Amino acid sequence: MPEKPAKPDKSDKAKESKPSSSSSGVSRRDFLKISGVSAAVPLVSHVSALALDDAPHVQGPGKVPVSLTVNGKKLNAQLEPRVTLLDALRDQFELTGAKRVCDRGTCGACTVLMDNKAVYSCSVLAIDAQSAQITTVEGLGEPGHLHPIQQAFIDNDAQQCGFCTPGFVVATKAFLDQHPNPTPEQIKHGLGGNFCRCGTYAGMRAAVLQAAKTKGA
Repeated sequence: MPEKPAKPDKSDKAKESKPSSSSSGVSRRDFLKISGVSAAVPLVSHVSALALDDAPHVQGPGKVPVSLTVNGKKLNAQLEPRVTLLDALRDQFELTGAKRVCDRGTCGACTVLMDNKAVYSCSVLAIDAQSAQITTVEGLGEPGHLHPIQQAFIDNDAQQCGFCTPGFVVATKAFLDQHPNPTPEQIKHGLGGNFCRCGTYAGMRAAVLQAAKTKGA
């Protein structure tokens, strides 16, 4: 006799009819995906907020107010952020002692003092110099009342065309502030960042030695 088919088990029916998803129609995998996204959204938002808070304040490219302290005076102008300190001094404030020669921080003709340190003004943005005390060659002395360094350059015939002279005078001021009793070798090394196309280095070094012996240089 053929074998009678076995009656289906009620428990098997229950297993077959049990859906793989919950009664709400959302599978376990879908639930994990949604939970992950929900948890990530506030985190991403928080990171974005931090990034905005840390973003540097951008000025320009148009003109912005710039305030400089030059030779003890407050000078104000509207300048583009790309304007160098040299261009601001010469073109905006008519202080033409610092010369534009190489315009790439090599020759030293544009040397000025920033907080008593010699810098190439062609390599400094005016907007970055606002908190500094700036001294140009005009701030050291004036006709009839020369600074001892300026007088020493005249006494030692330390200039020919004179184009590099203001930079050398300012660089000498910074150098003697650090080396009040320099040796010839220190002078050669200390003024190595300034070039003279006329080659009057011997006169300049003699001028530095004379100025070093003068009180107030």
